[in-house]
Amino acid sequence: MLKGFKEFVMRGNVVDLAVAVVIGGAFGTVVASLVADLITPLIAAIAGKHDFSDLTFEVHNSVFRYGAFINAVVAFLMIAAAIYYVIVLPLNKLAERRAARAAKGEPDPEPRPEELVLLEQIRDLLDRQSAA
Repeated sequence: MLKGFKEFVMRGNVVDLAVAVVIGGAFGTVVASLVADLITPLIAAIAGKHDFSDLTFEVHNSVFRYGAFINAVVAFLMIAAAIYYVIVLPLNKLAERRAARAAKGEPDPEPRPEELVLLEQIRDLLDRQSAA
């Protein structure tokens, strides 16, 4: 039972997913800082309001905090834009260039000797880990 669990956890896609979640959290922190420290003050300079969270209205003693929603939407849009422009767009351009080279019949560049050594070391390390 424990062996099966260990195999499940050590599979590449589970580890890759865990790494992606950690990196995504760290990236989210960076983008949240970008929004809080750069974008929000820019909005404040233009609109005259630094933080929208205090914007509310009341209906029959129920308070609607639409300002907090506006803050969340701005943060989401900034995170989405950062992910698109920093990750998605460059990877799409790289894929387009690779496809254009393949269409012309040009092979991918051969790895340099030092890259081959590193790849062999990674392969050997993974083999040792899977054998353990």
